[in-house]
Amino acid sequence: MLNIIIFGAPGSGKGTQSENLIKKYNLAHISTGDVLRAEMKNGTELGKLAEGYISKGQLVPDDVVIGMLANVLDSKKDAAGVIFDGFPRTIPQGEALEKMLKERGQDVSIVVSLEVDEPELIDRLIKRGQQSGRSDDNLETIKSRLDVYKSQTSPLKEHYKTTGKLASIKGVGTVDEIFERIAEAVNKVK
Repeated sequence: MLNIIIFGAPGSGKGTQSENLIKKYNLAHISTGDVLRAEMKNGTELGKLAEGYISKGQLVPDDVVIGMLANVLDSKKDAAGVIFDGFPRTIPQGEALEKMLKERGQDVSIVVSLEVDEPELIDRLIKRGQQSGRSDDNLETIKSRLDVYKSQTSPLKEHYKTTGKLASIKGVGTVDEIFERIAEAVNKVK
């Protein structure tokens, strides 16, 4: 299976490029947020466990999230692979994901990191906020989200760099130009 992790700061184009990857490579999309919401809505054991943490304002522990991702991955056996969106965000999460994949005879194929300079990200997010009315796309919140992304994700990017799995992709240009760069990197590991 082709297992892709996609990284990128808010506004880097992850959502758009994930859709392109899904279409081109017949991948299943595994979004941690969507998985958590679905498990809670369906009242599964893991969903109830997650809801207990969330209702107290706590983060859902990695082992609970990994359990949910494993269930979703097991249900996607007909797909040519999966794209992980929003997970992992920390080194322990990355290691837990790798362990879960190995238990299924799989591995992370490639980690796509969309690289966009901060001024460009801020500009994109401000415009998105003006167009969509998203309340979290204001300057103060944007800067906070970018700081959190940098502090959480930088160590994980370094981890994947040392494993040879990281593909840093210039995330500036037209959507098609950026996707061409991504596809070129993915085709090397496919």
